[in-house]
Amino acid sequence: MRSENTLFVGGPLDGRVLPVLVGATGQPPKTYEVPVPHGDDRPPTVHVYRRVPARVGRLGLPSGWKYEYDPAGKTPSGGPKWPWSRPR
Repeated sequence: MRSENTLFVGGPLDGRVLPVLVGATGQPPKTYEVPVPHGDDRPPTVHVYRRVPARVGRLGLPSGWKYEYDPAGKTPSGGPKWPWSRPR
């Protein structure tokens, strides 16, 4: 698998550059979750990072990615939002 060195901004990984696996299209995932374990029996705290363009070229196309910390920590539900699959 191919990886890309990606900058993390904010949160516990602020300023670090880590290798992130990229998909078939050459882009890293839209969200990156970092579980931080506790010393006792509590479940780990999960920090969520969102992918944003690092630099935008003259044509408005991103030329690289970085992850910004999302303090709300909500992960979006996967998949498209089809109008016929509304919750009842």
